Amino acid sequence: MKRYWKYIKPYLGSFILAPLLMVTEVFGEVTLPKLMSLIINHGVAEKNVSYILSIGGVMAAVAVLMAVGGIGGAYFAAKASICFSTDLRKDVFDKVQEFSFKNIDDFSTGSLVTRLTNDIQQIQNVVMMSLRTLFRAPGMLIGGLIMAYLMNRQLMVILLVVMPLLLLAIFLLLRTAFPKFMAMQKKIDRLNSSVQEALTNVRVIKSFVREEYEEEKFKAANKDLKEGSLQAMRIVIATMPVMMLAMNLTTLAVVWYGGNLIIGGFMQVGDLTAFTTYIVQILMSLMMVSMVFLQASRALASLKRVREVLDTKVDLTDDSGARKDALVEKGKVEFKNVSFQYNKNSGEMILKSIDFTAFPGQTVGIIGATGSGKTTLVQLIPRLYDVNRGQVLVDDIDVRDYSLKNLREGVGMVLQKNVLFSGTIEENLLWGDENASMEEIREAVRSAQADGFVASFSHGYDTDLGQGGVNVSGGQKQRLCIARALLKKPKILILDDSTSAVDTATEAKIRQCFQTTLKDTTKIIIAQRISSVESADLILVLDEGRIVGQGNHQQLIQSCREYQEIYYSQRDKEVGA
Repeated sequence: MKRYWKYIKPYLGSFILAPLLMVTEVFGEVTLPKLMSLIINHGVAEKNVSYILSIGGVMAAVAVLMAVGGIGGAYFAAKASICFSTDLRKDVFDKVQEFSFKNIDDFSTGSLVTRLTNDIQQIQNVVMMSLRTLFRAPGMLIGGLIMAYLMNRQLMVILLVVMPLLLLAIFLLLRTAFPKFMAMQKKIDRLNSSVQEALTNVRVIKSFVREEYEEEKFKAANKDLKEGSLQAMRIVIATMPVMMLAMNLTTLAVVWYGGNLIIGGFMQVGDLTAFTTYIVQILMSLMMVSMVFLQASRALASLKRVREVLDTKVDLTDDSGARKDALVEKGKVEFKNVSFQYNKNSGEMILKSIDFTAFPGQTVGIIGATGSGKTTLVQLIPRLYDVNRGQVLVDDIDVRDYSLKNLREGVGMVLQKNVLFSGTIEENLLWGDENASMEEIREAVRSAQADGFVASFSHGYDTDLGQGGVNVSGGQKQRLCIARALLKKPKILILDDSTSAVDTATEAKIRQCFQTTLKDTTKIIIAQRISSVESADLILVLDEGRIVGQGNHQQLIQSCREYQEIYYSQRDKEVGA
């Protein structure tokens, strides 16, 4: 409870007022049956109209008070629960933003989405329900028991038999609820992951005519969730009929036994009517408590899942000895005997004994077969992952000695998978520098050879790109991502196969602009085409995680067999074409 106090404290007034105002409903629930019994016993039996009107007026005033308290209590309960969940959701989202790639992989994106939405919604619902029943249900139970006892002790025997049986039934139902709700939430995770993957990659699905396969895949996940939900809901479904059966049987027994007492002259009709109402209230309060506990068992499953996110140890953070004032100023990059594997407990090394140095302003090309570790290598520079052995140095400082913010501010990346966000072209470009002027934006767009197609859009830089940049082609998307990185004016620019969708002539123009606009920036280019890196100052040839050759084009064409194979195979294709 201590950890959640921070979400309660700012809205403590609402957390207090909600249950207190609901007490007015308890007062009315307990008072009205007694007032009704007085009307029946004295007003109706004695045909006293003025007595009926006076007691009726009191009942009307109590009903109005109940309505005001009920509305106020419901409002503050809703306010408290919504604000509670809003702040909790913000903290969970902020924690996810701190996650390393490995942390995100451990949860899966679909699971994190479920925890941020469905799980927190379940917690919100229970907080609201609990505030509305915190005093009301116990108040109705205690008040009803007292009033029923004062009216007729003999009839209380029936209640004393029924209540323990009901409490036992509620306990058994709740005991089986928690694991089933936990399983249901995991099935929601799987369904969300399936939906997210299908919608994100819908173009690939359609191009490979795999709609039926995805429909079957979704159908299986949906059916699994249905079965899991039904198993969990059977408990909820069983609770209400059991409670209603107990309430109706108890009422029947009270009416039968009470009727005999009335016939024998030991009880008045109005008292039996009131006693029956109190019996219903007592059992209804038990039902309310059982429903709160039932929903709470689901919320506890959700709370456990949310807590797993909040308690996750982020495996990539600023080290305690990090130099907060250190900035990337020159752009020198050096790898010293670097080895790396994604799973530190098992699996083979992805990179093995990597050694090279890129000096400020140089262009470094990285080439090699698919799976040779090219992307992994460059991800170590901005410290998206940490090395297992060796050192990665930037400006002769170990990357672990920088603050993550300062290190990544000095590194610009155009990823292999180009990502644009919902919004306009200008809004996407400003990710590079939110304070950039329009002239700076235009200059970056010209350098990325994107000015021609941007100008062709009727709304220019105000063109809405749609989710993920669906309104532009692959080549256009790549050039916009390059322009975004250029706006950052980084000391180190990493291009991870980021011109693969661009024709060779346009790519050559982009490289030419790099020599002028980025002459002092260290440029690291991963490419499949040798023509993309042929003019680089240093070319690294990777094969199965090792550097098998490094030097300029002329040196490698003479000394590196792997580079020769790539070069001549690509040249033969060009000649054949």
